[in-house]
Amino acid sequence: MGNSNNVNIDKLNTLRRVREESLLGGGQDKITSQHAKGKLTARERIDLLIDNGTFIEIDAFAQHHSSDFGLDKTKPYGDGVVTGYGEIAGQKVAIFSQDFTVLGGSLAEMHGKKICKIMDMAMKLGMPVIGLNDSGGARVQEGVISLGAYADIFLRNTLASGVVPQVSIIMGPCAGGAVYSPAITDFIIMVKNTSYMFVTGPKVVKTVTHEDLSSEELGGAETHSTKSGVAHFTASNDLEALEILKKLMSYLPANNAEEPPFVPNDDPTDRVAEDLCHIIPENPNHPYDMRDIIKKIADLGDFFEVHKDYAQNILCGFIRLAGKSIGVIANQPAVLAGVLDIDSSKKAGRFVRFCDAFNIPILTLVDVPGFLPGAHQEWNGIITNGAKLLYAYCEATVPKVTVITRKAYGGAYDVMSSKHIRGDINFAWPTAEIAVMGAKGAVEIIFKREIENAENSEQRGAELIDEYNEKFANPYIAASYGYLDDIIEPKDTRRKLIEAFHLLENKVDKNPAKKHGNIPL
Repeated sequence: MGNSNNVNIDKLNTLRRVREESLLGGGQDKITSQHAKGKLTARERIDLLIDNGTFIEIDAFAQHHSSDFGLDKTKPYGDGVVTGYGEIAGQKVAIFSQDFTVLGGSLAEMHGKKICKIMDMAMKLGMPVIGLNDSGGARVQEGVISLGAYADIFLRNTLASGVVPQVSIIMGPCAGGAVYSPAITDFIIMVKNTSYMFVTGPKVVKTVTHEDLSSEELGGAETHSTKSGVAHFTASNDLEALEILKKLMSYLPANNAEEPPFVPNDDPTDRVAEDLCHIIPENPNHPYDMRDIIKKIADLGDFFEVHKDYAQNILCGFIRLAGKSIGVIANQPAVLAGVLDIDSSKKAGRFVRFCDAFNIPILTLVDVPGFLPGAHQEWNGIITNGAKLLYAYCEATVPKVTVITRKAYGGAYDVMSSKHIRGDINFAWPTAEIAVMGAKGAVEIIFKREIENAENSEQRGAELIDEYNEKFANPYIAASYGYLDDIIEPKDTRRKLIEAFHLLENKVDKNPAKKHGNIPL
């Protein structure tokens, strides 16, 4: 018996030693180096993100099986990624966190298999997938096996799309083929100065195009949050990135079969916002900030904006109304007069489709003078890109409520969740102007000859513009045809929206049976 106990103790000690080795990742020197770069380790990130005591690690003892190029001399446990399950504010999630201290977080066979295993389980269990990316890329020593591991992950990202929410935080390098997994996920958060994403790095870019760019300029957080739109959120450090993720998750359901979380608060549902009666400028060409309206409407004035620094002529984000998660799309008259262009159409179209996939009702606030004219827009596909937003709204079957605050001109009126594309409840403020185009343009077309032949053409033109405005620059004609369900006082907007979304709670709408549509990409 004594010998047996000694054997058991030896085996337990071996387990404890191996586990300790696994927990240490690449060792204290590599951890110190990671901290020196302003970055947390893979495990520190999980500890800060996941509710205390809820993380269950999977495959802590996984090792690579390669012996080429000296790999047989180093077989670290975990193979450069920490994977498992836990809870964020009580919501179950699957998570992987790449460990840059182990072989530079490089992805190869076992590293990829670990990620695929938790993604497969997440699909079975209906839980979101969180990826914390910090990797030097494909492990060159494992060659095409590394490429295969990437493709295995890409396939799962695609199959999981619209089934469970997928969020990527880029917390270090993410280059080459590695970028395509985050790109398929629903949201990307980047950390300033310590993370970057690009298909081709600065050295190759300089060789091929002679452009001399740093990693930050080519694919840093600021670049992707302002120029490309690849990043939805930016953070100044790892901790802030994790806090952004936590807040984002508070608006999202666990999967496409569940409703978004209900978060009660003490903001009265019948709260009146008198300020809204004075927010629209008297001059129809003067701007105002649509965020002011959103915050006056939202529970506790809280608007969680998505893609804040990209395509700023349209706003996207989440609010709560009577505790319920609502996706908001709103033209922003303070930027480019709120016109729709290529970037804003893509930004809003993707956000509409996300909300629709995960049962999040959609509120649309409209003040749009039309689509942005110009050769650059036409040559770069405003037609196809504008159609993306139109397609997204047409396809969406979640509750859709629209408020026209001021301008709704031309095709942009149709696109912005109008009654004609299955808007459920459509409101307008008395300041709404719904017409084919603005008064000046319309008068110049309709009364061209009359103005030319008038004794004082300038005066006659001004008179006709006033007449046109009086007759058409209002919501009453649209209301007379039933294109609007009601014209409401701005101060009552919050109450009216809460009533409307409450009415639509059990809405059922279906699209025709098909494999999938062919969105104009």
